[in-house]
Amino acid sequence: MQNSTKTTPRVTYLNDKAWARWTALILVALMMFFAYMFVDVISPIQTLIQTQLDWSSEAYGYYGGSEYILNMFGFLILAGIILDKTGVRFTGTLSASVMLLGACIKLYAVSSLFAGSGLDHWLSSWWTAMPGSAKLASLGFMIFGCGCEMAGITVSKAIAKWFDGKEMALAMGLEMAIARVGVFAIFSISPRLANWISGDPTVVIPVAFCTVLLLIGLICYIVFDFFDARLDREMGKNSTDADPEEEFKFSDVKTILSSRLFWVVAMLCVLYYSAIFPFQKYAANMLQCNLGISETQAADIFRWFPIGAAALTPFLGAFLDHKGKGATMLILGALLMICCHLVFALVLPQMQYTWLAFSAIILLGVSFSLVPAALWPSVPKIMDKRFLGSAYSLIFWVQNIGLALFPMLIGAVLQNCNEGIDNPLDYDYTVPMLLFASLGVLALIFGIYLKYLDGKHHYGLEQPNIKADESKEEMPVEV
Repeated sequence: MQNSTKTTPRVTYLNDKAWARWTALILVALMMFFAYMFVDVISPIQTLIQTQLDWSSEAYGYYGGSEYILNMFGFLILAGIILDKTGVRFTGTLSASVMLLGACIKLYAVSSLFAGSGLDHWLSSWWTAMPGSAKLASLGFMIFGCGCEMAGITVSKAIAKWFDGKEMALAMGLEMAIARVGVFAIFSISPRLANWISGDPTVVIPVAFCTVLLLIGLICYIVFDFFDARLDREMGKNSTDADPEEEFKFSDVKTILSSRLFWVVAMLCVLYYSAIFPFQKYAANMLQCNLGISETQAADIFRWFPIGAAALTPFLGAFLDHKGKGATMLILGALLMICCHLVFALVLPQMQYTWLAFSAIILLGVSFSLVPAALWPSVPKIMDKRFLGSAYSLIFWVQNIGLALFPMLIGAVLQNCNEGIDNPLDYDYTVPMLLFASLGVLALIFGIYLKYLDGKHHYGLEQPNIKADESKEEMPVEV
């Protein structure tokens, strides 16, 4: 008798189509591309804003850390809960809108409309260490930062959703690469935009330009929403009404925070990123002081930092998908970062060669490709999918504590080490750069410990992602 058993064909969803999932990736990546441009729009023109708007190094440090203040006090945890409760469509659109609102406030703060206004006089009347423009710009940057970090965890979860069982690490690597090209773009054009109109340079034009780009980013994400809604319809579920077994519970936060592995990853993250993003805000001025060059020349050197990361990250993501070695890459990335910051602290002031600065910047970019490319795709391996958004948000929350406090510390140290020096072009950056290097040393220690734990408990951090995705396990909890 003939066997009549039939094989049920696998249902094909929208994300199974290559053109659809890669289009979705480009749409969300563009939002982050424009966000990264806005984050560092003032970084290449630090000297200009300090002299034009009368900001001290300490005020600039407070401004740099303000991006993360609300996130440090728990907004990111709330953002993760919102993400798990409402899905990537609502949360992503909300985050893009919040970024745009904060950008508009910051644009008003640095404009001539604000200068000399009643609000300016009132804000300048208290805590005179910061002028009114710095306070209002910090408020806008604080609001923008809430949206930006919310967008970061949302995009990570969106990519995990669209590329589940597919090229997840490659997709996350490409998203990070596209976003970092935004840093290259803004370091290339911000000093030139500031000098675009004949006469005195102005910080208004670069900030206004990036504010318009954030509006375009919001539109891109709204287009992604239509793609994601169709995917959910095909899967037969509503992203705002999760399945009972996947619904977020507040007890999940306690479960995540009780994991030793979570804290190792979180500490490695905060230490590493605190030596990268705050450094970006001071890098151009540091190069000006050490090499005696203009803002535009300094920005043209530092802009190559994200290019190394952008070029390598997709390849490293593909390598992780097929070969693994994520924990090893974290260690190597920390070692490279330590070497680069030590060059900036001890070698460059004595050997003022442009090629040396270029070399250190490129190596730092390689470091910045190794660590994030290995770090973020590893999180879905160790976190239960049910609260993946909250796990990302808690890691980002710990990271934001460092990103909020360290720019303020650098600003205070820079001012204290250069007491009596009024010209920002004459600053000595030795101690601040040694502080950045010390963070790299601590990150290296946690990276080594993470590899030790992976070797002992077999979490799969050194294993290929594609193989690991075949059988996902519950997050190991170690108190």
